[in-house]
Amino acid sequence: MAANMALKRARKAQRRKQVVSEKRRAEAVDGSLAGQVLQAARAPIRHCLITDQIFSVGMGSLVLVRGDSPYTLSIGMFLLDVFCLGIKDSVFRPVDEELLDAYLEGSKASGMPLTEIDPSEARKLLRDLAAWSQSIGISPNGDFAIVERLFGDVSAEASDAVFRFGRDGKPVYIPGPSESASLVSRRIRQLQQRLGDDGFDFAA
Repeated sequence: MAANMALKRARKAQRRKQVVSEKRRAEAVDGSLAGQVLQAARAPIRHCLITDQIFSVGMGSLVLVRGDSPYTLSIGMFLLDVFCLGIKDSVFRPVDEELLDAYLEGSKASGMPLTEIDPSEARKLLRDLAAWSQSIGISPNGDFAIVERLFGDVSAEASDAVFRFGRDGKPVYIPGPSESASLVSRRIRQLQQRLGDDGFDFAA
């Protein structure tokens, strides 16, 4: 009896794996964003980079680049707010080495240089930040769930890094220049409802 149950569970698990595998193969050939990301995730990692002072200034980028040729690279870019808003945006696009170099030079010129980070640590940072921001009522923006799959088989569990979000133990909401007054007001109300008036700081 126990052996039969174990066999049924094994067959069910195998069917689930097969369904997932077939779905991912379909995505890879349908030209969708998910398909492009899955296809790109098979290429070797060229760079994994993060804004050097992100935990000091609160804002920055995490960038993953894959590709086996200077002419066929793929880049996943995540705009991060480690003080409050979590993952503000996620973008995936094909690039070549010339465009990548221009982007890296632009980051350096803006005073926000990027430095190498271990891919496992980077993926753990993304997942921990997403979980933390969701705990205060703010979900990842953009196509995070899709673009994050560019990490492929990189394991976040391989990293034992510990990240501290917010500042001095509290979320700090610092509105960006593109945020409208209505959006700022809505986010403040959202934080007040979740954390109370004294549970977060606001820096205009």
